[in-house]
Amino acid sequence: MNIRPAPTLYTSPPLVADDPRWARIVERDKSADGQFWYSVSTTGIYCRPSCPSRTANPKNVALHDTLESARATGFRPCRRCNPEGPSLECGNAALIAKACRIIEESEEEPSLEELAATVDRSPSYFHRMFKTSTGLTPKAYATSQRAKKVRAGLETGTSVTEAMYDAGFNSSGRFYEKSTGMLGMTPTQYRAGGANEEIKFAVGQSYLGAILVASSTKGVASILLGDDPDELVRDLQDRFPKARLIGMDREYEALIARVCGFVENPSVGLDLPLDVRGTAFQRRVWQVLQEIPVGARVSYSEIARRIGSPSATRAVAGACAANNIAVAIPCHRVVRNDGALSGYAWGVERKRALLDRESPQTA
Repeated sequence: MNIRPAPTLYTSPPLVADDPRWARIVERDKSADGQFWYSVSTTGIYCRPSCPSRTANPKNVALHDTLESARATGFRPCRRCNPEGPSLECGNAALIAKACRIIEESEEEPSLEELAATVDRSPSYFHRMFKTSTGLTPKAYATSQRAKKVRAGLETGTSVTEAMYDAGFNSSGRFYEKSTGMLGMTPTQYRAGGANEEIKFAVGQSYLGAILVASSTKGVASILLGDDPDELVRDLQDRFPKARLIGMDREYEALIARVCGFVENPSVGLDLPLDVRGTAFQRRVWQVLQEIPVGARVSYSEIARRIGSPSATRAVAGACAANNIAVAIPCHRVVRNDGALSGYAWGVERKRALLDRESPQTA
């Protein structure tokens, strides 16, 4: 009796589109660089996962665990993503660092064309590259550096005139035109630690605990949350060490009532004039935060994308942490990509309570 051998079962190789690494290629995930590579048969190249080139058809793609495996295809390395050397992002970061040093060390603000020429890039490309990397335009970065020099000079006792010229201003008219915006007050007031500036404040109570609201003549400068009202007042004194603090103002107490009313019932809205004091980057982040509607939650990475700086997620988190105008600049609505609450200057439990109160289910 003839016994036929059992048939051999052939299985097709797994589809690239079903491999979890393919999703990282589609997303151009920079964190996957160095973990694997991929080659494209129709173009004869191999790439890193974050390659900015047009996404290939997965049927024409092979995945490689090592660079040697990708080279063994006989294909050439992609010129856009440079899979055998530093990534385009790393190369750009080095160029931006060089440009930043030039800005910081220059006596006068260099032009966009001069900066672009030093890194051998076109002005338009350099402008986009700089903003993506730092979150600021070259001009805004130069302005922030000048403000930093002015503040440092005034804090060490330098005269206003000396601080002005040391920061690269060759015209007193241009300096005084921009100084209040840079410092949040006049140069003389800043040098005196806010002396002669009047700050009105009041303290109220809500389900979150104590709430302190403080305003300058321009608008609300601080909204602080905490357990101890006296501690909040001491915090305010530390923020404005030489300003004249004015409490127990009946008219101003109406403002604290509005803030407490909003905290209790977010649907009523809160539209206040603000005296926002921060760096150019922080102000950009805070402006976007004010556009987040009640009940919404947005990730730090999404905020970074909205300000046009998708790689500045950590800087966005830093700007949120530096915010001292709670609820009016709603940094509590910013969460991690996975929805986790992360940190909050006034405690994660207060952040959770604010979000719960704002959610549609409890509105």
